[in-house]
Amino acid sequence: MATVTCQGLEILYSRQQIAERVAEMGAEITRDLHGEKLVMVGVLKGAAFFLVDLSRAIQADATYDFVATSSYGNGLRSSGAVKLIKDLDQPIEGKNVLIVEDILDTGLTLAYLRKLFLQQRPKTLRIATLLDKPSRRIEPIEADYVGFSIPNLFVIGYGMDYGERYRNLPDICILDPGQPE
Repeated sequence: MATVTCQGLEILYSRQQIAERVAEMGAEITRDLHGEKLVMVGVLKGAAFFLVDLSRAIQADATYDFVATSSYGNGLRSSGAVKLIKDLDQPIEGKNVLIVEDILDTGLTLAYLRKLFLQQRPKTLRIATLLDKPSRRIEPIEADYVGFSIPNLFVIGYGMDYGERYRNLPDICILDPGQPE
């Protein structure tokens, strides 16, 4: 049985490197929870893989919810305006909430979500991101838990896509959107 690989693409982080770092992040989050319950909020679609693996690494009573946002409109570049497409299913007031995102890039989406969620008065609100691209930051926001800090590269795999493709790659790979497919 063949496995999907980043064949022909440069691997930035292998599945093993990802698994090791996610396990470390899970241990950090577990320590910070002090045995309390957690609501993990995944930002669809890119964070789905990360949320699943991170949840397995966190030793706590955890529930899940998902939100979906859009900031791209019809192009490849962000429009700068974030729109909520899918809201939370359950209230978060008085709960420990962890927003789980695949990439912290410009910060527009996470700043929007943080403001939106803080209005609901959670007990705590933290952010976990698998990848952080600080060179692209527009909004002054930082994650509480960061998997890897990366330069300004276009990455795919492990939930991240290009035109809805490549999410299923087990490694995080570098893609030049201009290269032939």
